[in-house]
Amino acid sequence: MLKADLHIHTKYSLDCNTPLAEIINRCQETGINCIAITDHGTIEGALEMQSIAPFPVIIAEEILTPRGEIMGMFLKEGIPNGLSVEQTISRIRAQDGLVNIPHPFDRFRPSALDNEILEELVAQEQIDAIEVFNSRTPLYRSSTKAKAFAKKYGIPGSSGSDAHTPYEIGNAYVEMPEFSGRDDFLQALARGKVVGYRTNPLVHINSIWARLRSNLGIER
Repeated sequence: MLKADLHIHTKYSLDCNTPLAEIINRCQETGINCIAITDHGTIEGALEMQSIAPFPVIIAEEILTPRGEIMGMFLKEGIPNGLSVEQTISRIRAQDGLVNIPHPFDRFRPSALDNEILEELVAQEQIDAIEVFNSRTPLYRSSTKAKAFAKKYGIPGSSGSDAHTPYEIGNAYVEMPEFSGRDDFLQALARGKVVGYRTNPLVHINSIWARLRSNLGIER
């Protein structure tokens, strides 16, 4: 069985300073043996991680649209921020990627897709997976609502730490069977068990500081 943390950021995200080697070390310490690298607006870190990690790495990206963030998984090319929801999903589909919805129903996160667009996307059968537990989401009712949404529409539930620092890795993961490729992944995810707990909200200070350093051009 895999312990898959399906939402991890690296130094390639503007709000994260974590080197790839530290992520690998932390995964080995915590028993995480499958990850999705989900940097903001780039797959550069994911591609590099896939070439050096001793465990499976899914190339993913959190892409910011005017309506909120969408996660593309199993990507081959990066997708720029700022495109519409429809354009973003079209680009994910064009490279046979999967559409995962990160941190839905999180009222404290401006980058969460709103309820209206979620209903539109599920009606169009454009959601492949939805994050039913994110360690950085502060309210349990957000996760409860996401789990109910996934169950109602028969969508596999994903989970991840949303780690921006090494010690967050493994705070949430999915215990799931091993898989090979995109289609097998969805089947394995549907059979998985979500495990996790909340990260201390103070961890957001690290993300704010990392973003400030990036904006000021300070080497990270």
